[in-house]
Amino acid sequence: MTPEKTFHLENDQILLRAIEPEDLELLYRWENDPEIWTVSNTLTPFSRFVLKQYIENSHLDIFQSGQVRFMIDRKPAPSDPKVKTIGTIDLFDFDPQNLRIGVGILIKEKEEREKGYAGQSLEIIIDYCFSVLLLHQVYCNIPAGNLQSIRLFQSRGFVETGRKKDWLRKADKWEDELIFQLIKPVSETVL
Repeated sequence: MTPEKTFHLENDQILLRAIEPEDLELLYRWENDPEIWTVSNTLTPFSRFVLKQYIENSHLDIFQSGQVRFMIDRKPAPSDPKVKTIGTIDLFDFDPQNLRIGVGILIKEKEEREKGYAGQSLEIIIDYCFSVLLLHQVYCNIPAGNLQSIRLFQSRGFVETGRKKDWLRKADKWEDELIFQLIKPVSETVL
């Protein structure tokens, strides 16, 4: 008899947690920052009312809503003993028939970037997708010019499988969007 695996959405440095009502003002600032609109495919600001409704509905099961957002909290450290919310990781376009889901990640706080938190968050969410949701694959779409995100996903085993030509309009030019997939190893697949 093998011991049952205990699953946590955390490691010793970060915690992926559900959205709380207290996150409203933080999400309002982040979602209304035009700097991230290009990666979130947003063209207009979100109202507090809309975000409040989103938070109120965040309790819905992934099978009901087809998506889930986790807040990324940096755990206390000796140099900074306070928990700090530094970003989000989203699962979207859940397809239970074909056992796949999209993933997107944002480390919004610039001073928290390039410290490994995005990679750690991605590792935790991949494990969640394969071990808890029992999915076959996770995919992401990345602008061809976003080399940092490309390196992040490739470092976690994602492989470029497609290119959408002139997919994203960037002011006066067009940019391709790349498709990356991570397929669960055959040895771990359960049908």
